[in-house]
Amino acid sequence: MTLASFTTAGSIVPLAIGPVRATLVALFVLVGAFFLLVGTVGLLRLPDVYNRMHATSKATTLGAASMFLACVAYFGVLGVGLTALVGIVFLYLTAPTGAHVISRSAQKMGVEFAGGATWPGGETRPDEPADAEPESDDD
Repeated sequence: MTLASFTTAGSIVPLAIGPVRATLVALFVLVGAFFLLVGTVGLLRLPDVYNRMHATSKATTLGAASMFLACVAYFGVLGVGLTALVGIVFLYLTAPTGAHVISRSAQKMGVEFAGGATWPGGETRPDEPADAEPESDDD
C-alpha cells in the first residue's frame, strides 16, 4: 500500500497527510474556487462575447489548474496525481485554442463590441478591406 489511497468495497480510503500537505491542498482548493467564481461572475456580468470569452478562458483555466494541483498535492505524483498533471497539460493546450476559435468565429459572424467600441486601428473589422461597402440585408 504505497499509493496515496486504496480501494475498499468501492470506496476510496484516503491516506493520512501531514499538516503542510493539508495546508497546501486547502490553499490550492481555495485559490481554484476563487478563480472559478471570478470566471463565472465574468460570464454572467460582462456585456459581450469577447469579454465573456476572455474572463472564462483565463480565470477558469487558472481555477481548474489549481484544483488539479490540489489533487497532486493530496495524492502525490503517482496514480491520480499523474492523471491530474496530464489534465493540467491538456487544459493549457486546449483552453487558449478554444478561446481563439470562439472569438474568431464571433468576429467572422460580425458580432460587435459592447458600448459601440470599434476594432483597434479603425472603424472596419480586421478581416474586411477598408474600402469595402457595408453589408446590407436588403436582398
